Amino acid sequence: MLKITRRLLLGAAMAAGLAGAAAAAFPDRPITLVIPFAAGGSTDVVGRIVADRMGQALGQQVVVQNVGGAGGSLGAQQVAKADPDGYTILMGTVATHALNPLILKQKPYDPVTDFAPISLLVLVPNVLAVNPELPVKTVQELIDLAKKDPLAYASSGNGTPLHLSGELFKSMAGVDITHIPYKGSGPALTDVLGNQVPIIFDNLPSSSGHITSGKLRALGVTTKERVPSFPDIPAIAETLPGYETYSWNALFAPAGTPPEAIAALNKAALEAMADPAVVARMGEFSASIVASSPEELAEHVKAEMAKWEPVVKAANVSLD
Repeated sequence: MLKITRRLLLGAAMAAGLAGAAAAAFPDRPITLVIPFAAGGSTDVVGRIVADRMGQALGQQVVVQNVGGAGGSLGAQQVAKADPDGYTILMGTVATHALNPLILKQKPYDPVTDFAPISLLVLVPNVLAVNPELPVKTVQELIDLAKKDPLAYASSGNGTPLHLSGELFKSMAGVDITHIPYKGSGPALTDVLGNQVPIIFDNLPSSSGHITSGKLRALGVTTKERVPSFPDIPAIAETLPGYETYSWNALFAPAGTPPEAIAALNKAALEAMADPAVVARMGEFSASIVASSPEELAEHVKAEMAKWEPVVKAANVSLD
């Protein structure tokens, strides 16, 4: 009986050792990073930079897959339903994990229960800018003008972070500026540059060239503080205390992904975001590096949903 017991113990120990080795081996094949938007946008740029550097840290290629459509919901849904093994992850945004769940009538996924957070990577500022022919040079002057004359602002589309940045501004400033939605930042910028619409809320990276050239006049960035790449542009919060919006990028895995895989992915993400070359690339388009723990990302998602819910309701925004 004693020999049998020893054999059982030895077998159990060997099994435990093999299980530990298998867990330590993650990843043993390439990982797919789903970008829930078309190639070329800021989320795609961030995703490709991060994927390349994380691949070096993990010793396995991180393959980018663009799955655009429905404001990011199609790609997010694909990851939510993927095998929870750590080999399919999502580059999530404020759209996929705060706005879409509040705006969409049909809920394709739950941003909290259907995902395992990995790391909040970067914050990307938005900007309030105007055509130079509009006779305002400050946020306060724009507010004063809007209280006297009818004005309109352009955004990249209904329900986007930029649309809701405008709605939050209207609410806090006590003004009624008509929203003109476009199918993307490109056509919105075209009409503002042509003075068809005088005002725009846009991602700072996509407007930065026009601001530098003088074709757009930037009145304020939407982050709480000024950004290092454009220190002369005030924060809107300097005029409207408490105003703050931004785009962000974060990594998520499907709910149920093993903790060892989440830990390995988080470690690789933190290593990537600490790389001086990555820091420099992010700084080129005014992205602020965060590089959080999974727990901090979970709290961030909850806070973002709580912040945007009253704005969405007040603006009566909903999409099929």
